[in-house]
Amino acid sequence: MENTFIPQAIEIVKQAIDEDNSKNYQEAFRLYKKALEHFMVGVKYEKNPTSKDVIMKRVEGYMTRAEQLRGMLEKENAPKAVAAAVDVDKGEKDDDDETNVEKAKLRGVLTSAVVTEKPNVKWDDVAGLDAAKEALKEAVILPARFPQLFTGKRRPWKGILLYGPPGTGKSYLAQAVATEADATFFAVSSSSLVSKWQGESEKLVKNLFEMARERKPAIIFIDEIDSLCSSRSEGESDSTRRIKNEFLVQMQGVGNNHDGVLVLGATNVPWELDPAMRRRFEKRIYIPLPEVPARKVMLAIHLGDTPNELSDANFTAIAEKTEGCSGSDISVLVRDALMVPLRKCQQAQFFTPCDDKAHPIRNGPFLTPCEDDPPCAYCHMKLSSCRPTCSDCQAPCRRCGALRMQLYDLPGRGFSDEKLRPPMVSMDDFIRVLEHSTATVASAELSHFVKWTQEFGQDG
Repeated sequence: MENTFIPQAIEIVKQAIDEDNSKNYQEAFRLYKKALEHFMVGVKYEKNPTSKDVIMKRVEGYMTRAEQLRGMLEKENAPKAVAAAVDVDKGEKDDDDETNVEKAKLRGVLTSAVVTEKPNVKWDDVAGLDAAKEALKEAVILPARFPQLFTGKRRPWKGILLYGPPGTGKSYLAQAVATEADATFFAVSSSSLVSKWQGESEKLVKNLFEMARERKPAIIFIDEIDSLCSSRSEGESDSTRRIKNEFLVQMQGVGNNHDGVLVLGATNVPWELDPAMRRRFEKRIYIPLPEVPARKVMLAIHLGDTPNELSDANFTAIAEKTEGCSGSDISVLVRDALMVPLRKCQQAQFFTPCDDKAHPIRNGPFLTPCEDDPPCAYCHMKLSSCRPTCSDCQAPCRRCGALRMQLYDLPGRGFSDEKLRPPMVSMDDFIRVLEHSTATVASAELSHFVKWTQEFGQDG
């Protein structure tokens, strides 16, 4: 059943506030009581705990005001004193205090958007995207390091839009900016700025920019900005339109000192942005699918210091086989390949002594799984008639030293888990993974980005 009590309560509260402002205190008190009754019923049916907490905070405020009105209305013999008290209370105290309280609440919501810890993503961790990195350095790094360069009409960029297919590194690039820039970094999304309460969303947008100007140099990163600032239409709601208008006003900087604040947006569907919002982003940079050199670097970055047997030629071959893959696809591919040695450990029927790097050696201190079953012609084949304590099964092979057992048999055979060494990641592991890996971006989708770039953007 749809919970209609909360919307009804909100409408009644609006009427109560209007009567309160018009000094019709008796009617305002009656409406506040009626609204509180609706709120208390509606909160019982509210399933979202966050929404329930927000509602109860609102209820406390309305209840406080209702108690104030009750006290004033009980003084029937002193109406002038009541009116005077209300005038003083509302004119001098409520306007300031309520404004400050509301502002504090809004800023409390936005405080979680401030990135206090650096993400530890450097420029070198971002493969390719040289044009995008240069534009961001011009907008963020240079003004902070060399402010004397930006004099006269030379001004840093105030709005940069990163667009392209999903998984190409737009958000990752923003993390690099947060790490490299000596600036306050705000990372916000539509969920951070959209509120179910009437008029609160645009106030959140306004306070976001006010906080950024107070803490400048500052960067406001808005992921999936199309969800907030899509093209305006006749069918959209008033609240959605007000959010867009507030964004346009704040990004234009009219009446505000917008110096030292960069708005960095990211979207997968730039053609859905409102034209006025598109104009606010002075630089619109296309983040395409990575080319072979960039994919090669990504493979090395994601592989990291994991023991492997890959040569430079192997990295090139893998990069060439991943045409059409995004950066996210490459990351998933490498993670899948890193799991192959672990699968070998789980599936192995024989383990052989090895050194610390999983190289098989006779009487080695560690164990690594054998890929062949059996590893050599002299290894004992497990027969259905063998007993669990069969000495031939328990003994190592006289020729290669391999032991017949499975992964979870190690403790029972006198080996600690720390003795296990998985095989190194090899080219064969990647070939095995590539056989069932597919790209997540269809080639037909890329034509939309190419066309939009030709009209409004630039290559990254």
